[in-house]
Amino acid sequence: MMSVLVSDEILQAANMSESDLKLELAILLYQQQKLGLSKARELAEMPLIEFQRELAQRQIPVFDDMAGFESEIAQLRALGDL
Repeated sequence: MMSVLVSDEILQAANMSESDLKLELAILLYQQQKLGLSKARELAEMPLIEFQRELAQRQIPVFDDMAGFESEIAQLRALGDL
């Protein structure tokens, strides 16, 4: 496991909490297709439905196509999230 340290000073300058930073990073990596939905929500430390709601509020599509949907379903089943 790798840890990344972000000083309180940086978080204060960005006007963010630790959980805000994790969410923003998770969304960024999801948008860049570097993380799938289940791993992104894991990084954000949020239940799946809450992470999906956050994406919807930002008008970020959860799935681009049927293959992406099926892939996420398979991954969620493998992780026991479904």
